[in-house]
Amino acid sequence: MKIKFPALLILSIIGLAAATLPWKWPATPQLNSPPPEQFFGQVRHELNGVAAGNNIPTPSVRVLETASSTDSSTKELSPIKWDCTGANASNFDCYQKYYTGLVDQASIKAAFADLKARYPKDDYTRSMCHPLTHVIGKAASAKFATPGEAYKYGDSFCWSGYYHGVLEGIIGRIGFTNLAGQLDSICADIRDKEGYSFNYYNCVHGLGHGIMAITQDELFDSLALCDKLTGSWEQFSCGSGAYMENIIVDGKNHVTKFLNPSDPLYPCNASPDKYKNTCYLMQTSYMLKVNGRNFAQTFASCSKVESAYRDTCYQSLGRDASGQNTSDVSATKVVCLLGRNAEEQSNCVIGAAKDFVSYFHSDVQAKQFCNAFDDTGLRQICLSTTASYYSIF
Repeated sequence: MKIKFPALLILSIIGLAAATLPWKWPATPQLNSPPPEQFFGQVRHELNGVAAGNNIPTPSVRVLETASSTDSSTKELSPIKWDCTGANASNFDCYQKYYTGLVDQASIKAAFADLKARYPKDDYTRSMCHPLTHVIGKAASAKFATPGEAYKYGDSFCWSGYYHGVLEGIIGRIGFTNLAGQLDSICADIRDKEGYSFNYYNCVHGLGHGIMAITQDELFDSLALCDKLTGSWEQFSCGSGAYMENIIVDGKNHVTKFLNPSDPLYPCNASPDKYKNTCYLMQTSYMLKVNGRNFAQTFASCSKVESAYRDTCYQSLGRDASGQNTSDVSATKVVCLLGRNAEEQSNCVIGAAKDFVSYFHSDVQAKQFCNAFDDTGLRQICLSTTASYYSIF
């Protein structure tokens, strides 16, 4: 099965109120350009992976930039005992210790090979795959002076968590006291070599993850640090990492006070205006988690969003309609038709069509989805979205 890797990261995303247009990487900073939409497929997986259980297919693997030789640790694979069984079968600390040791005693490549081998066989590994790639990246960061060096040995398996983990490790070395003064320089080696590239986005987005780690998941403090980056593009990209780190929560190994089951629109409705679009573009995944995958209720919740961001919320719901149904045409169509009016249905279709394209890296399945609609208007909106969005791949 193919996963939703960024075409060019998450994933996730073109901002949908201001950026329903397809994303194209700029050679220079593009002000007010939210990060790539397809990157946020990571969110849907992390929030719903456990519920999906054995139905989660194995991601295909795309290595973003693989060095011609093995990573700087060239030692032969050491026999590291796997003891995350029995009482430890769902113990994240056990997995973390194992993969940290594997990177240290063997190599980054060996750690990914092991994770990929366990992924199809183990529910917990699948549900924690992205956090585990964070672990590998953070352990790898100790081997390198800069993100650019670490990225040469990276792997985008499980939604590019390795790259986020690298930034967590590097930011941890810098320390909170020195961080604000060094933010602009952390990803500079990638920017100077590649410009506004996929790897540069991954790095700046990863800053948001790393900042959340060093602030102990204080979301609004993290956004304030993102604001210290030079350039709106950098600030948005960093902010997307902070929001993603906030929303990918399992309640055991990662806890946040910036999600509220009794107010499923929080923290988006309390966020700075500049970041609200990015927040709402992931929030429906959390809303569906807390309401038991009640799509009709989630449509109703989105209807209460400020008008400037309401379409974004419906399109986020469309992404989840596809994502939580493994991009099945009939099931996704049924969800979008739960919308109570043309605004809700059409935006759901837009979000779903983009998700189909991102998921399959093809427009074939998206067109099948579009042609399943009897309503001419919905069908045309869907086909138009598919054509424009697929053009970025």
